[in-house]
Amino acid sequence: MNTDRKQIELDRRAYRLAKEYLAGLRVVSEESLEEYLQSSPATTLEDIYLRMVEAAQNANMLAGVIGGALGGGERLSAVLFGFDPKAVSKKYDVDWSALFTDIKTRLKPRGKLRRAKRCIWPRYCRAVLSSAQFLSQFKNAKEFSAWVEFFDSDDRARLALPFLLKEKVDGFGLALACDLLKELGYVRFAKPDVHVKAQFAALGLCRNNASDYEVLEAVIRVAKHVGVTPYNVDKVFWLIGSGKFYKDKRNGKVLRIGSHRQKFINHARKELQLMSRNGR
Repeated sequence: MNTDRKQIELDRRAYRLAKEYLAGLRVVSEESLEEYLQSSPATTLEDIYLRMVEAAQNANMLAGVIGGALGGGERLSAVLFGFDPKAVSKKYDVDWSALFTDIKTRLKPRGKLRRAKRCIWPRYCRAVLSSAQFLSQFKNAKEFSAWVEFFDSDDRARLALPFLLKEKVDGFGLALACDLLKELGYVRFAKPDVHVKAQFAALGLCRNNASDYEVLEAVIRVAKHVGVTPYNVDKVFWLIGSGKFYKDKRNGKVLRIGSHRQKFINHARKELQLMSRNGR
């Protein structure tokens, strides 16, 4: 079997094992699980801005601090004019300190709110304001979508888009930019996060210590070989790794089962070895 064929078979086997493992957890119904593997496109500029604000919380250390302190990103609506990027830019421009003060006095987040420039809240406020400035150049969601489609419709140009976003939005790296795009409904993107990277490296789907870009390319390759979207592949491995079933709530709280990343890696390695021996 040539190298290309071996890679195709490995990609398909690894994905199948991940999908079966996830379904075998029986945490949610099959119908509910499939909903996680489908993206919900944003339809308004306000919705796009809300998702950018939420994506900014997923940067290192920000999610637990910002989301936990506010009790949900939607609460920012009160200081972000219902997530109107143009109104936000008009009021605050790049003055993160003014936004920080309004959040502190009007929303009263829990925990310590340090004001030093490199601390978590100032960093987050800068991301929120640069997101507003970036979106303000578009008249509406349709115009924004046309801009994204310009890149997304061309296989040669697609991966330039997250690099461009990373330059335009303060605090966004490649992984965060990809996360935003996939959650906006552009399913040919995936987030090369810690869970996906660890599982892909352990199963030989990418090299050890692969860069975010290399992992992104690997997710796209697996999706192509399996016949699903990169978004689908991303969610399967991310749900196993994170154990966070964010669409389901039990007693008012997001359903969390803890990470199954290492358990799955151990299981998949054994199964892949057996498949290789048996020629399956």
